[in-house]
Amino acid sequence: MDMTTIIGILAGLAALVGGFLWEGGHVSGLMQGTAALIVFGGTLAAVLISFPASRLRTVPDALRTAFGRRTRLPHELIEDIVDMSVIARKDGVLALERSSSEHPDLFLREGMQMVVDGTDAELVQQILELEIQAAEQKHEGYAKIFESAGGYAPTMGIIGTVMGLIHVLGSLQDPTQLGPSIAVAFTATLYGVASANIIFLPIATKIKARREEEIQNMELLLEGILAVQNGEHPLLVRKKLASYASFAHSSRNLEARGAARETAD
Repeated sequence: MDMTTIIGILAGLAALVGGFLWEGGHVSGLMQGTAALIVFGGTLAAVLISFPASRLRTVPDALRTAFGRRTRLPHELIEDIVDMSVIARKDGVLALERSSSEHPDLFLREGMQMVVDGTDAELVQQILELEIQAAEQKHEGYAKIFESAGGYAPTMGIIGTVMGLIHVLGSLQDPTQLGPSIAVAFTATLYGVASANIIFLPIATKIKARREEEIQNMELLLEGILAVQNGEHPLLVRKKLASYASFAHSSRNLEARGAARETAD
């Protein structure tokens, strides 16, 4: 499990609650069941309306993506590909069947199995590129669910606050209760904004980051599989994949900086 996601959520909640207590507030002031029901119940209902059941069933997989640990690092995959290229040059591609079938990465297993089966290199590339596109769309679908929740939650918080104020203004017989009642009403807004910016939207961003990592690994493996099929020398395979991984990382950094610059402008 990736502890950074859990630590980040807990740290955000601790900062909010800690700041509230520092100003002299009480934890009981943040515990409002009606506000929680309106915000989280309303957000859940909005998400259920927004997506078909087939998409909603992917939520557990999305959470595993956000909270799970990255399985393989690029340099580990490069070493695996280089080892397979050594076997292929020494004993032929048919000797890869056993070693590739035991590899933990499904994408690499499928690619190498096509190589062992004698599939044309162009067809191998086409099939694997389609799998990469499918993986990208899958993760994008994961992120959209949590992005939607992050958009609905603040709105539900405002709705809860308005409902609370309606109740307060409808019963002004006791002016001494006006202040506490208004404070309770605004708790719904707090729940909505806090959950969106500490839970829902960060999880969506984490899923997108995982998507970039996985796509980069899959593209790296694609280059390696084609190199093994072409019978390239292991040293050249290592150099090519190391250069590709470095270039992909630099390109993504430049894209991120460009996006951040456009946002700032």
